[in-house]
Amino acid sequence: MITLKSSHEIALMRQAGKITAAARALAGAMVAPGVTTREIDRAVHRFIKSHGAEPSFLGYNGFPASVCVSVNDEVIHGIPGGRVLKEGDIVSIDVGAFKDGFHGDCAGTYPCGRISEEAQRLIDVTRQSFFEGLKYAREGYRLPDVSGAIQRYVESNGYSVVREYVGHGIGRKMHEAPEVPNFVEPRMGRPRLLRGMTIAVEPMVNAGRAGISVMADGWTVKTADGRLSAHYENTILITDGEPELLTDPEAKAE
Repeated sequence: MITLKSSHEIALMRQAGKITAAARALAGAMVAPGVTTREIDRAVHRFIKSHGAEPSFLGYNGFPASVCVSVNDEVIHGIPGGRVLKEGDIVSIDVGAFKDGFHGDCAGTYPCGRISEEAQRLIDVTRQSFFEGLKYAREGYRLPDVSGAIQRYVESNGYSVVREYVGHGIGRKMHEAPEVPNFVEPRMGRPRLLRGMTIAVEPMVNAGRAGISVMADGWTVKTADGRLSAHYENTILITDGEPELLTDPEAKAE
């Protein structure tokens, strides 16, 4: 069931979203040659805890870390560890924070040092596809309007949208109704967007084909063809006017 948040609940979600966005900014700023993915995870964990929140991902369905760090052909759910980032890598950061009963969730892909023009273009198209969808994240539109705008932009730029993983409602639970695909199919429902809805919109975009595979760790998702992938996400509040980004892309770690 889709839940509409009260003004009090929205205020609490703003606080969770503020911490989450700042944690993303911290992690993104750490992406550099020589840094390990475990170092990023530890820093994010300390940051979230220092702001009176809990890492949403740690222990979620058994996930062993506070942040997902996915490198190059890893789409999502990369487990931080001893991997050392190298010049030319692209690094997807996905983070969530839970405070006062509510979650925030956001993601972004960052360059490690100097990257290829094609890698930068993939990052840019993925990010912009989110904002193409955001144009339709308004009361009165339907969810496939958001999904279709993302898909059209991605595919018009020669890239593919991952099908097996989608965005989601968010609030007291990390994953709530409705599912928020980044593509449209005839069998999908057409829920109307209403003020008070909070959704996490998160394009996952592959440079090559859309196919993916899950690694032996049961978490890490990679592109099936070994080409690069990028990810961008924010938590959105549907209002009676412009949508509000609860995870501000311009946030800084404080």
